Amino acid sequence: MSVRNAFLGLLAQKPRHGYELRAAFEAIAGGGVNWDVKPAQVYATLDRLAEAGLVVCTSDLGEGDEPGRRVYALTEAGLAALRQWFDEGVEPEHQRDEFYIKLMVALASSGRPHRILRTQRGLIYQRLHGLTTQRNALDARVALAQVLLLDKAIMHLEADLRWLEFVEARLGEIRRQPLPEPQIRARAAEESGVGARPATGPNSDTQA
Repeated sequence: MSVRNAFLGLLAQKPRHGYELRAAFEAIAGGGVNWDVKPAQVYATLDRLAEAGLVVCTSDLGEGDEPGRRVYALTEAGLAALRQWFDEGVEPEHQRDEFYIKLMVALASSGRPHRILRTQRGLIYQRLHGLTTQRNALDARVALAQVLLLDKAIMHLEADLRWLEFVEARLGEIRRQPLPEPQIRARAAEESGVGARPATGPNSDTQA
């Protein structure tokens, strides 16, 4: 969703080719190393925006359907969608954590949670070193926005490291607790014959 809306914002500045949009987006994101958008994704997104009536495309080289010839511009509907995006908050997704799922599955399947924690810690330290190096190479006098973006990423990684320490310190306690299990729905229980109520209607064999 963010790539789609970012394209609308960039087109609000001026009409652009698809490759110009890709370059402008990656420049804002701090380079392809931070957020790499493939050309196929760019043109697929633009096609969907055009189908929704949020952008229009023309050709600056006469007739032709090649993606490189298309120039995209924002429509009034696209501008309205962009303003709506600006008015909405961005929902954080901290609870959709792949590493947490991996750790829970390891505990449930007799995996090696301590090794998983060590591997994750090593990966985070590598990412932290890379981001710190990238941040220190920037000049805040001309690239303050990118510096602040990297600061946010670094803070998240530092918080992840602290969380891993908490988990490792209480791993024994977690192991002693029962793992979360799904609740059986009433319909599933009835189909399996578990907890089914005896018949009490007029055709029941148990009627007095």
